[in-house]
Amino acid sequence: MPKSHANSIAVHFEVTGAGPPLVLIHAIPFDNTLWLYQAAHFSTWFTVVSVDLRGWGRSEKVTTPFTLEDICRDVLGVMDDLGLGPAVVMGCSIGSKTALMLGALFPDRFRAVIQVGGNSGPQDMSRRITGYREEQFSPYRRAHMDYGVTDGFAASVLGKYLFAGFAERDRRHHPAAIIRTFEALAAADLRPHLAAYPLPTLIINGEFDGARPRGAETASLIPQARHEVLPGAGHACMIEDPAGFDALVLDFLREEGLMPEI
Repeated sequence: MPKSHANSIAVHFEVTGAGPPLVLIHAIPFDNTLWLYQAAHFSTWFTVVSVDLRGWGRSEKVTTPFTLEDICRDVLGVMDDLGLGPAVVMGCSIGSKTALMLGALFPDRFRAVIQVGGNSGPQDMSRRITGYREEQFSPYRRAHMDYGVTDGFAASVLGKYLFAGFAERDRRHHPAAIIRTFEALAAADLRPHLAAYPLPTLIINGEFDGARPRGAETASLIPQARHEVLPGAGHACMIEDPAGFDALVLDFLREEGLMPEI
């Protein structure tokens, strides 16, 4: 399995397709396979790179403190190892905030930012930190995954199948490393960057996404940002309604002149 060591830790990533780069950054408590539908679909036009955050999936379990900017530099290290030019970056939840920070701090490395969730300010992660510290890991993580989708999807045959696959990878995780990712997420405040945000930006929320108010707020602070709501879906809307989600992304990319010809 490919790993980048460019930022002094082992960061796992997967690559599929050919064309301009599209970098995918997953939500907590998932790994890069959260993007399984998008990796398959968008590889028609793009070189799709899906990254496991430090502390998650097959990436190194870092238990010392780090920042969201450190996570950004992990992503840049993967891009450097692959020799990628300017990319479209798309992230969900912590991946959304990471994508936003990448565009703010390293605008020359990116062509557009797509956020799923869209929080840009500090976040109170104390409940999750306490849960991962004190609760039994696998049941707590499963409840956390369920929180990211609607009740109907979590109870469906497809939802149960997908979440069973995510849960099979519990043994790869370390609660102390997970807590560090929440600490990094909680502290980051990108709002001072938004009035002069330099890149085309799409923010997507599921209709029942708890982050929807924050997504709308972030969109209102970025000039020319586009905000879309996917009906019937929750936070992890890319797995609940992949066709609807992909259509929103494709429409944005076409509007911005970022869709390659095939």
